[in-house]
Amino acid sequence: MNEGILLHETESVCPLCLATIPAQRLGRGEDVFLRKTCPEHGTFEAVVWRGTPSLETWLSPRIPSHPASPSTRMEKGCPRDCGLCPEHRQHTCTALIEVTERCNLNCSVCFADAGKSPGPDPSLEDIEAQLGCLLAASGPCNVQFSGGEPTLRDDLPEIVARARAMGLLFVQVNTNGLRLASEPSYVDDLAAAGLASVFLQFDGIEDRVYRKLRGRDLFREKRQAVERCAERGIGVLLVPTLVPGVNVDQIGPIIQFAIEGLPAIRGVHFQPISYFGRVPTYPGDEGRITIPEIISAIEAQTEGRMGREHFRPPSCENALCSFHGSFVLMRDGRLQSRTHHDPAKSCGCKPAPAAEGAARAKRFVSRFWGGPEPIEPLSCCGSSPGLGVWDEFVDRARAHSLSISGMAFQDAWNLDLDRLRDCCIHVVHRDGRIVPFCAYNLTDSRGSSIYRHGGFGAARSAAWSPGDKA
Repeated sequence: MNEGILLHETESVCPLCLATIPAQRLGRGEDVFLRKTCPEHGTFEAVVWRGTPSLETWLSPRIPSHPASPSTRMEKGCPRDCGLCPEHRQHTCTALIEVTERCNLNCSVCFADAGKSPGPDPSLEDIEAQLGCLLAASGPCNVQFSGGEPTLRDDLPEIVARARAMGLLFVQVNTNGLRLASEPSYVDDLAAAGLASVFLQFDGIEDRVYRKLRGRDLFREKRQAVERCAERGIGVLLVPTLVPGVNVDQIGPIIQFAIEGLPAIRGVHFQPISYFGRVPTYPGDEGRITIPEIISAIEAQTEGRMGREHFRPPSCENALCSFHGSFVLMRDGRLQSRTHHDPAKSCGCKPAPAAEGAARAKRFVSRFWGGPEPIEPLSCCGSSPGLGVWDEFVDRARAHSLSISGMAFQDAWNLDLDRLRDCCIHVVHRDGRIVPFCAYNLTDSRGSSIYRHGGFGAARSAAWSPGDKA
């Protein structure tokens, strides 16, 4: 085997026992692999980057920003001390709170393994306590209510309203959309409560994809869910789980569906499949699709309307975790890019404070992922009076911006603790701790986890505060 060139030393976990072990990023041509050896279970390797832009040109330096009030001590080592611990290097941008373990689908792919043996739903008081812990630890941030399927709760509008009343102004719901499609009055209640955005499971525009990944035909209901949200001014993010051999060919059609759905659809957020939760076993590198491969597929399937130079590394999380591009649909049908990255050049920029990246990410999500801003009607000649070219672009961008992004979540096979320490997508544990998403959902090859356990009651202690355990 070609050993490759050693690019970086890091740490990972053993997929069989989850012990923390040394790891290396190895370069072989345009591809990068994570290799690690467990003293008990042997050597494991997984592809983490395939193709261009190269990893070296994608990386961007960051000045770490540690939690102001860490809630746990460094005792067992990463990833077992999450809380956040003093060694974490980024603040919370988006926090997830799981409001139920119940689900109305039985998807073949599910990071939460939802609906298998659901426990009782947390009470409104439990959730309010979790929100209080979040505010004490991180201050105001973007909040996503998830599950399970959160819309199975009749009181979800009340949960949204309470979050808004506590000062969490951008509230999103992660949903399969079935209840939104079938119950317009429920969508009315969510809109009245202040829901800004729906994070909609959306794997393609063909029912064969849904039969494979979700168990039945669903495209009609997905379209209806989008229409219901559009009627009530709730922004929609389409969220495809990309699985090689199933729906990678749907990347272009999904983007076109989003373009046609502007301004109600605010963007597409691709999530390549990760092997945790309901699918904890690793099928081999042929089961992976990496960030540069997604970007290349976007370019090919949009016939160059979205080019690889239009996508850039994140400013918030680790550069290996995600990509994003921002576009404006002009009146003549052109897509005007607002982002740029030269795939032939390294960053060459000075290290930026991580806290600034988190703040920018929060502002971007709250501004562009919510419902579109109203715009003044055009004059009969097709432009607003007094607008120059730039002013007209800005005016158009208010309601016709489209975000195209992707997040490569990690599993036990490719977990890189250097990435994990930079995570800004966090889950509020039932006991009030703040846990990076990939640590919270991490499972070994048998499906056992570190953090997915415990009762809801632990979060209700009024005496608990983030500083108590520091």
